Amino acid sequence: MAMAIYAVIGTIIVATATYFSFASAGVGRDARASVTLIAPAGAGGGWDTFMRELQQAMRTNGITNNSQVVNIPGAGGTIGLGKLSTMSGQANVLMVTGSGLVGSVELLDAAVDHSAVRPIARVVEEYNVIVVPNDSPYQTLDDLVQAWKANPSGTPWIVGGTFDQLVLTQLATAAGVDTQAMTVIPKSGGGEVTQALITRTGVAATSGFKDVSDQIEGGRLRALGLASPQRFAESDIPTLTELGYDVTLANWRAVVAPPGITDAEFATLADIVRQAAATPEWQDAITRNQWTNVFLEGPEFQQWFTEQETEIGQLVQRMKQ
Repeated sequence: MAMAIYAVIGTIIVATATYFSFASAGVGRDARASVTLIAPAGAGGGWDTFMRELQQAMRTNGITNNSQVVNIPGAGGTIGLGKLSTMSGQANVLMVTGSGLVGSVELLDAAVDHSAVRPIARVVEEYNVIVVPNDSPYQTLDDLVQAWKANPSGTPWIVGGTFDQLVLTQLATAAGVDTQAMTVIPKSGGGEVTQALITRTGVAATSGFKDVSDQIEGGRLRALGLASPQRFAESDIPTLTELGYDVTLANWRAVVAPPGITDAEFATLADIVRQAAATPEWQDAITRNQWTNVFLEGPEFQQWFTEQETEIGQLVQRMKQ
């Protein structure tokens, strides 16, 4: 297909410098005394926001004595994942991962996958929305899909990241669009996605709802469908499922630990995450960031994680064809 593959170099040198700022500090330290929270992306993005909200919940409630957020950007999160896999036995380190990072591992054929670390829990998820410019001729998703099926390469879509590409691939499959003929234009974040639509670089986009919600409310973009199990409260945006498209992939966030830690150390880290996720500050973060609480841990989480790797892997294979 014409789906673009992201460039993965450029931030590796910066990330490497970051490694040495905290790697030695993690050896032999108790997580209750000090914990390092890794966001495998730059400041300001979804993973960074997640970790800084988690840090605030920990600090406010005294769950840990000290915490720091470290950004390790690059290669769709796989640079950070690779680094975490080398931090064996460092029992005071946590990293956020998600469906986008699982997709990046597959998309880039990364040397390290999540089997090299220890997943702890799924915490929240958020959903994508299908948008067009407010003056677009496509009034409904069915209108857009009909044009897309008739001319896949001539109906360019804008996406803001790996996860957006996954959602688009799932929608194309559900709609019967030839995925090998699709034209997909990657941008960085909701601002660039909006600009690309306004300037007619693309005819439609899929993006995280929070990234474009202000533009929808302000009338620059129009939402055609929401990739969520049910409608948002006080929203008239229909779900893709109720429109007849089986698109259910959520942009989830989970927390993982380094390999080589003991079961007792793992239990301590899991308890820290569990306590932080139960605080009023975290519930406020969920509301402000328009997340959905989907906390899951233990054997059910491990099974679910494996199923997600399989499902996302299959979508990536369609993207790479």
